[in-house]
Amino acid sequence: MAPALVETAPAVQQPEVNYKSGVGQYKEAAFGGPKVFKKDLELRGTEKHAPARYPNYLPTWDNEKETGVYAPLEPFEHTEHGKDADPSFPNLLKDAKVADLTANIGAEVHGVQLSKLTAAGKDELALFVAQKKVVAFRDQDFADLPIKDALAFGGYFGRHHIHPASGAPEGYPEVHLVHRGTDDTTARDFFEERTNSITWHSDVTYEKQPPGTTFLYLLDGPAAGGDTLFANQAAAYRRLSPEFRKRLHGLKVVHSGIEQADNSRNRGGIVRREPVTSIHPLVRTHPATGEKALFVNPQFSRRIIGFKKEESDFLLNFLYDHIAKGQDFQARVKWAPNTVVVWDNRVTAHSALLDWDDGARRHLARITPQAEAPYETEFEEAKTAGFEY
Repeated sequence: MAPALVETAPAVQQPEVNYKSGVGQYKEAAFGGPKVFKKDLELRGTEKHAPARYPNYLPTWDNEKETGVYAPLEPFEHTEHGKDADPSFPNLLKDAKVADLTANIGAEVHGVQLSKLTAAGKDELALFVAQKKVVAFRDQDFADLPIKDALAFGGYFGRHHIHPASGAPEGYPEVHLVHRGTDDTTARDFFEERTNSITWHSDVTYEKQPPGTTFLYLLDGPAAGGDTLFANQAAAYRRLSPEFRKRLHGLKVVHSGIEQADNSRNRGGIVRREPVTSIHPLVRTHPATGEKALFVNPQFSRRIIGFKKEESDFLLNFLYDHIAKGQDFQARVKWAPNTVVVWDNRVTAHSALLDWDDGARRHLARITPQAEAPYETEFEEAKTAGFEY
């Protein structure tokens, strides 16, 4: 049952915070950027690798050359369509074949064409994804749609987020591109300094109203590798003891976009909006399912309000470790041509994998509707703790 709280209320203005550093060190991603982007090579390909399959989606970093830096984002009223959905999913799954990826997170769906969904089907999609956390829809035409039509579809689920630092297709700054070009060898440099490429995060949680139902679709990818890991943050919360969950209730955490902006500048990239920090509850409630989930991640979470640094670091490190080690509430999504992966950013964390080194292009597009400002409903005592000592 959904919590008794109207999530369409505008976001509350938050005080400015100045925390920049903390245990959640921003991990620089080894994926492209304007310094290593070679458009000519992407268009013509190489002897080993074909030209870009979707040249209209190749990244540019100068969509703002006429408008300049964007103004700060303003609060808006979000409508959670999952609350309007028929939980039997008659419009979404009537012709579908659904296979669960694991017992507690993820599904793979065949027989549904997302671009053809009615409003009722989109409502059911929002609820279905909130329940499954992440869903891979195969055999989709999404990448072949005009970009404006793909954006029109995504806009049903919330206001489009324009990423402050990523590449985007020319004329469409609302599309966030994940792009590692043909013969890009920056991964070798990355692994000179790092032992792995795991970067658990939920997208842009430093915003006052972070994303909800999120869409990522494959344009080009390696024959093997480049999968994406997802963690069920609601299951991670439930796995904790009742007493520990009670201690987390009411805690607030600073999330920062400063490090991401600095990293973009250092790589010769852009910063479309001045970076922000926001304060969010450490545990948030989903407006459609009523589930509570951990809402921290090492990429953007920085400090627990009211805790001394060592205290904050200790607790956040425990939670990051808990999430990272929780392979019994994680799923690995394998990419294939014509795949659209949809997840609920409010109740999941994810990480890309940099595990191929043959120079193959990895090119994906993300449509990122924003949702409500995170909130937490009242703590509920567990009816049966299930613990005996």
